[in-house]
Parts: sequence; structure tokens; C-alpha cells
Amino acid sequence: MGQRTAGGGDTLSVSRREELRARVVERIDFSRETSDEEVSGLIDDVIMEAAAESCLTVSERKQLHRELFHSIRRLDILEELLQDPEVTEIMVNGPSAVFLERAGRIERCPGGFVSEQRLGDIVQTIVADCDRTVNAASPIADARLRDGSRVNVVLPPVSLCGPVLTIRRFPKTPLSMEDLLRMGALSPEVKDLLADCVRAGLNIFISGGTGAGKTTFLSALCAYIDPGERVITIEDNAELQIPGIEDLVRLEARSAREEGCSAVTIRDMIRASLRMRPDRIIVGEVRGPEAIDMLQAMNTGHDGSMSTGHANSARDMMSRLETMVLMGAVDLPLGAIRGQIGSALDIVVFLGRLRDRSRKLLEVAQVLGTERGEIRMHTLYRFTEKGVSDGKITGDWEKVEDIVVTDKMRLAGVAFDGSGRSEVSAACSAL
Repeated sequence: MGQRTAGGGDTLSVSRREELRARVVERIDFSRETSDEEVSGLIDDVIMEAAAESCLTVSERKQLHRELFHSIRRLDILEELLQDPEVTEIMVNGPSAVFLERAGRIERCPGGFVSEQRLGDIVQTIVADCDRTVNAASPIADARLRDGSRVNVVLPPVSLCGPVLTIRRFPKTPLSMEDLLRMGALSPEVKDLLADCVRAGLNIFISGGTGAGKTTFLSALCAYIDPGERVITIEDNAELQIPGIEDLVRLEARSAREEGCSAVTIRDMIRASLRMRPDRIIVGEVRGPEAIDMLQAMNTGHDGSMSTGHANSARDMMSRLETMVLMGAVDLPLGAIRGQIGSALDIVVFLGRLRDRSRKLLEVAQVLGTERGEIRMHTLYRFTEKGVSDGKITGDWEKVEDIVVTDKMRLAGVAFDGSGRSEVSAACSAL
């Protein structure tokens, strides 16, 4: 199988390019560490020899050098896609089908990997770099790139089209709440409300569908945490970008290894974090029985903790949390579970991806405990569509109800007037 690599010309055939690559690899001294500069020099030598045999222009030599270097020391054809800031997602469906998402739209990338084995080598390079294992016996794995991009891998025999690789990219510079405001993801009034909720130490849960921007939004909210607090982040794959916190502990889950290393789960890390004197615990995402541990942490004095989860609405997130808790505490009565959720959470944010591909905050709801066995919630703000302008959905964030001021808010020094805008006391403003 041979696919022309993305961006390559037609002067040299795929087989010829592979022959040149083999020449370079033969000249690398694997008995010692070889620098990128040395490999680049070997590639130049091989290209000069090839130029004597083939008519290559200067631009073709540069492109060939780039392709050979990326295939030997980087991630092959994925490298140029990863260097494109407009590419937000890369989807590889086997060696000959590479797709990317740019500006919210999916397009096919010309070319592909020269073989399934080459793609398999790239997959192993990625997972090994973050101490993960994926093979035929364990064909599904989550990993991350050095730049923080999220990676999911599915190998045969589960995948019928060869190795499947999905890379979710994040901005090199994390988006701030001001950036999200400029992008029209929320309104100034909602931003101010959520900022004060973080400063006041309210427990916040961010919900939404796949690709709604939950991780980005969580990172942006963390900017309002007091820089002097001790924060512990817990994730399957370390993706959160939280600048400005000096006392920051980042924990990452680990899967079981064939060498005998046992798995370290989200539940394990939440329990361990309680003994690490945290001011706040940030759980990247809950999707299973770790939900009960997260809720218990929120209910044991770790105010200001935050997490994310998949759901179709703020109310639906409560039902999903009930289901996740039952995964880890089958014998716990439903009333007790709802009591845990109602007392642990203060604010639920729901994000969505609209049909114009934009990501917006669609709802902010307050959790007010339980009443007659049901979790009490009321909506504070909701996004309402007004129309479409230049292909973009327009609308407003309408205030639905005033926030109910709780004892926790009063103790934090946050007061709310009748307009719904908050006034933070001098003590809280200093945070």
C-alpha cells in the first residue's frame, strides 16, 4: 500500500521516498542519542545524492526534507497538521483516510500514510510518550501529545479499517473568559456571575455534549481562583491549563500495564487528594463511579471544587450523576444519592454546540438541595435564539430567575442585589 504523503509533489514516487527514508535510517547511529540537527544533516546528504539522480527543484528539496524529517523524528504527515493553528481536530480512519476539522467543518486531507505499519508505529510513539499501552490484547487507549492535545486510539481487531486515531487539539495559549466573551460564547453579566461564584467557593459542574468546549470553559473559570490557594487537578489525561496558580498539583490516571503495574483510577486519585490538604479539587471529567467520590469531596469542606460531564441539559446532568453514583454505590438509596448531589453542587453550567458550529453557554442553573425526594433547581440565565445573521446564530442570554443567596455565599462575603448582579465585599474582591 502506498499513499502520497500530504503536501508532497509527484517528482518522486512513494517507493522512491521510502527508499530515501531507509537510507537515512541506515546512517543513524542508534548506539547513542542522535540530535535532530544530526538527523537533519543526514537527510540533506541523502537528498543531495538523490538530486543528482532526479531533477528536483529547490522547493521540492525543502518539501522532501520536511517529509523525511517528520517521518523519522516526528509524527509523519500529522506533523504539519499539528502545526496548523486552524486545525482543531484530526481524525485518522486507517492509513489512507485522514480527515481534519477546520473552522468547525470536516474536510479530507489529501494523501495518507504509506502503510498501516507506519501508522501503527506513530500510534505506539504517541502512547509510549505518556506511559500508556495499546495493542491487540488491549486495543483502546487514551493518551495526549506533549502540547496537551487529547488522543484516542482504537486498534484492530476492534477497528476494521486499521488503526483509528482521533486528536482533539487545544489552543497553545488557553482561552480566557474575556476571549470567550469576545467570541460570543456568553454575556458580560453571565461572566461576572460565574466569576463571583468561583471566588465565593461555590461548587460548579460544567455539562454539555461532545465538543461543546467543557474543558476550555473549565480552564477559563479556574482563572478566578485565588492564586494563593492549593489546587489539585485530577484527569484521565492531563489537559487542563491553569495559569497563575503556584501551588498546583496535577494528577493523571494510569491504566494497568503488562509489566505488572496496577491501574490508578480517578477514584484512587480523588481519595488520595483528600489527604493532600487541597483548597479546591478540580476533576477534569466524571463519567463513572468516581462521581460518588467527587460528591463526597465537595460535601467534606472542599468548597470551590469543579468538574465536567456529558449531558443534554443542566437537568439531565443531575440524572446522569445519579446513574454514575449507582455504578459505584449500588446499595445506596436513590433519595440518599439525590441528597448528596443536592448538597454538593451549587451551580450547573450547560454548554452547547449550535448548528452554525459555534459553541455557547446555553444555561446557568442553581442547585438548591432537595425537596420531597427531588433535586431542586432553577434556571438563572438561558440563551434564547433571535435569528441568523451572516450564517451566524444571534440571540441573548436572558435572566430567568434571581440567584438565591445561600449561607455559603454570605460567609464568602458575596452579596446579590435585586438586579441579579453581584457585589463582592472588599475581602472577597481581594481574592
